Amino acid sequence: MQPVRNEQNAAMAPVNERTEGVAAGQGQGRIEIRGLQKVYASAKTQFEALRDIDLTIAENEFLTILGPSGCGKSTLLRIVAGLEDPTGGELTVDGDAIIGPGADRGMVFQGYTLFPWLTVRENIEYGPKLKGVPTLVRRGLSSHWLKIIRLESFAKSYPKQLSGGMKQRVAIARALANRPKVLLMDEPFGALDAQTKLEMQEMLLEVWEREKTTVLFITHDIDEAIFLSQRIVVMGANPGRIIREFQVELPNERTADVRETPGFLKLKRELAQLLKHD
Repeated sequence: MQPVRNEQNAAMAPVNERTEGVAAGQGQGRIEIRGLQKVYASAKTQFEALRDIDLTIAENEFLTILGPSGCGKSTLLRIVAGLEDPTGGELTVDGDAIIGPGADRGMVFQGYTLFPWLTVRENIEYGPKLKGVPTLVRRGLSSHWLKIIRLESFAKSYPKQLSGGMKQRVAIARALANRPKVLLMDEPFGALDAQTKLEMQEMLLEVWEREKTTVLFITHDIDEAIFLSQRIVVMGANPGRIIREFQVELPNERTADVRETPGFLKLKRELAQLLKHD
């Protein structure tokens, strides 16, 4: 006879078992974009934001889209998130067409989007609660993420009591608590001071190494793109299009020292020259 699985013994199970129900049906997070176009049209004007975007993001890959303001990189991300409709082309995650927002994609914005009336723990548990995950299972899930983002002592705090970096840690944990296939990040550290930004980049890499979620990251910061990515896609503007891709040949385990290595500095010069002349 199989033992009865109630909330109490679920809460005592290992984290990967506790989150099994949340992760049910989770694929590998492979994104396919083919012939993507986006045109904003009105009665008098027409603006081509994206033209003929073809891009494949492998499962568990950390890919950054780098480009100047106005090149359409955030528009591309919003279309992948299902927050905007394309004018043309096809987008899929693990072969399933993207036709709107979905639990298979988590989103982290530059602005702080936490619910101010919820505590840190309640913000992290928000998505699983909507899915009907039992209370004690949610508690185990939030405790797991509080430990990873190193905010265990702030579980009962409200967003107004947190620094900007802390708020973004919670936003990342809240997105990943839903066990998405893909994590979409739109310049999430752009509003942070330089030191906090470096700390958040290192924390994000630690989380990605642990979770192996596919990450599509948007930035205009060359150093950030190189430090975080396995691959960088550079976009140009008018219209937004892909102009070149770069593999980042750096060790997977990266610390601040990697920014001074010849490989890092060489790629930084190449990217700077490309963006300067586009």
